[in-house]
Amino acid sequence: MAWRVHEFARFLLDGDQDAAWEILIHEVNEEITRKEVFEELITKAMQYIGDLWESNQITVADEHLATSTCEYIIARFNYYTKNNQFLQMKPNKAMFLCLENEQHDIGLKMVAQLFEEFGWKTKLLGANLPLEYALKAADKWQPSVIGLSFSIWYHAEILKTYIKALEDLPHQPTVIVGGRLLSTYDFTSHCSSKTKLFPSLTELQGWLGQHSIQGV
Repeated sequence: MAWRVHEFARFLLDGDQDAAWEILIHEVNEEITRKEVFEELITKAMQYIGDLWESNQITVADEHLATSTCEYIIARFNYYTKNNQFLQMKPNKAMFLCLENEQHDIGLKMVAQLFEEFGWKTKLLGANLPLEYALKAADKWQPSVIGLSFSIWYHAEILKTYIKALEDLPHQPTVIVGGRLLSTYDFTSHCSSKTKLFPSLTELQGWLGQHSIQGV
């Protein structure tokens, strides 16, 4: 699929929503799963775009256009799949957010859709959410899972603060953490024994397969 990833990335960089959508739908018609769409196509394309930016082959404006186009594709894909028949599970609730000063929430949007596929109700609070607002939202909605996105290594102490505060809420939610750094670095010292770290969507999907049935 490597050439497809690069082609998809180029359409994102061009802001060509329809051409990018056609590639995604072609892969769906090849009967790959939603998780594979996210992990093998979208995530790898965005990683490739990140590499281009880091090597100064594209500008910040190019990266921003690709990101907004990708967000449109994810939203369109969610709408497209709404009528599909997915697993009917107990309607647990999951809430997702980025740490304060973390701006990229594409990963969160893909994770939220995976939860929905397993029958969960989800609430996406987006990027750069201060802890006080996360606590208020969680206390009001009482999700059984709170997902945090973390991609900047010097925010590790902020991550630790979020995890402790959220896990100390009266309804004791499970906090899960994802982000590009988790496949490279060990952040277990910043978590409690209850916190779940997911370096990949594959690992998250396996966890969902168990806990959507058994409860968190």
